[in-house]
Amino acid sequence: QVQLVESGGGSVPPGGSLRLSCAASGFTVDSYGIGWFRQAPGKEREGVSCLSESGLYTYYTDSVKGRFTISRDNAKNTVYLQMNNLKPEDTAIYICARSTRRTYCSGYQFDYDVWGRGTQVTVSS
Repeated sequence: QVQLVESGGGSVPPGGSLRLSCAASGFTVDSYGIGWFRQAPGKEREGVSCLSESGLYTYYTDSVKGRFTISRDNAKNTVYLQMNNLKPEDTAIYICARSTRRTYCSGYQFDYDVWGRGTQVTVSS
């Protein structure tokens, strides 16, 4: 069964860090690009970051550049999103997804075909 399961969310103060995990089953993460999206209450889903199939291409939305890092562990079939210097505006449900693009990836949700259920990230003092 093709599936993505997120974990690692939580509640942290501004300036804190979290590492989100996206564990894949039914396929291998080194055969597909993986993206991270987030959705805050009352807002549209936003593409945050992605890592291409080859691992050579990454994308970050402007608001997270320099603070978030995407990576993967092929042996664990898992993609990570390291989030540092978190801000209240990062509060959202974070969702990972499998890309249908092969050589690059994007923050465009219609480029993704398999979605996880998400993990909540709350940044508040």
